[in-house]
Amino acid sequence: MVGRNDKCPCGSGKKYKKCCESKEAVSVAEVTSEELERVLQSFYDEYPERKDIREYLNLANEWKQNLQQNFSEEMIEAIVLDEFFFHHREDIWQGYLEKQKKKLIRPVVLKVIDQWTSPQAIIGEVLGVDEEYLTVKIILTDEVIQLRREVDKPVPVGVHLYCFILPDGTENENHFLAVSSLIFFPIDHQQVFTEFIKLFEKTDGQTTEQFMKEQGMSFWKMLANDNYDGSEFTNFEAGVLQSIMAFLDKHEQESDKLLEIVEDFLVEQQPNARKEVAIAAGAIRFGQEKGLFDSIQMTVKEIAESFEVSPSSMNKYYKDLLAYEEQKIGVE
Repeated sequence: MVGRNDKCPCGSGKKYKKCCESKEAVSVAEVTSEELERVLQSFYDEYPERKDIREYLNLANEWKQNLQQNFSEEMIEAIVLDEFFFHHREDIWQGYLEKQKKKLIRPVVLKVIDQWTSPQAIIGEVLGVDEEYLTVKIILTDEVIQLRREVDKPVPVGVHLYCFILPDGTENENHFLAVSSLIFFPIDHQQVFTEFIKLFEKTDGQTTEQFMKEQGMSFWKMLANDNYDGSEFTNFEAGVLQSIMAFLDKHEQESDKLLEIVEDFLVEQQPNARKEVAIAAGAIRFGQEKGLFDSIQMTVKEIAESFEVSPSSMNKYYKDLLAYEEQKIGVE
């Protein structure tokens, strides 16, 4: 147990009674995590500076010329921003860290910052999912890491992801966090990752860092050629959601709550339906029964007929959604 006159375990150098005693449940890990998060957020609030804007825009425009037919301008700019800072102008990031080190007083935070000088770009495959971390295999090296989950949205095993990573500040080996953009790819594009691995294997002694820097745009071009458009959903999942939205639009209704539940259901449960509209019909019955939209009162037969599916097919996915909702409520 820490005495009131002992040094505070958060590493501030102050006595415990003048630092974290009043915060009771605040742990060293929590304090460290919050301070590191502020360091990351402040960087994107302050940079790029005016003097570096033109160089960043030149790089962004080069990427847009190659990718704008497939990806939104916003998505391209987000990808290029990290490319600019961590592959082209690392001096900006490293200069920022030096400034931050002069402001930080906790030794445990400074120790982590010293490990942050070179964020690493990775493409990984999700091998496992728990409450706080994803187990991820980096596809170019087969190294397995723990990547901190940033949101509570479901992540299915087997999907691939892209991001720049840094040590997450814990004492645990191979535990990382995503610097900013963490992009998940639908399972439709497995062939792209296989081809990218083969491209790396053909290089002669090139490090993964060099390869990711030089072939970064090639990776996104390969995805574009495989009809990836930036969506987090497979073509099938997108078809289900579009069918639901078309039905709601036709009846002048909106239901963000229904769409949110169905999105999570599709990603987490990966239903093996023959027809997209069977799931969409089941979702509409589910939404009507749960009161997730107004002014639509249709019989089971009428809903099925509007999607041109059998009542039995529709009811299967209606029941699956009910079971999924009950399971989610039980977990929460």
